[in-house]
Amino acid sequence: MSLNKQLLEILACPQCHGKVRLDENLGGLICDQCKLLYEIKNDIPIMLVEEARKLT
Repeated sequence: MSLNKQLLEILACPQCHGKVRLDENLGGLICDQCKLLYEIKNDIPIMLVEEARKLT
């Protein structure tokens, strides 16, 4: 999985507008503040709150 570094710098969590970080092991972008995982499918981040997985 690869994500353009410039894209990663401008992406924000749609719920809290905070920074997200790439986690290749989980296959997506994580918002540490909201504890949400936004999956990346076919190299496209799915940045929808209702599609995000809750992290415990």
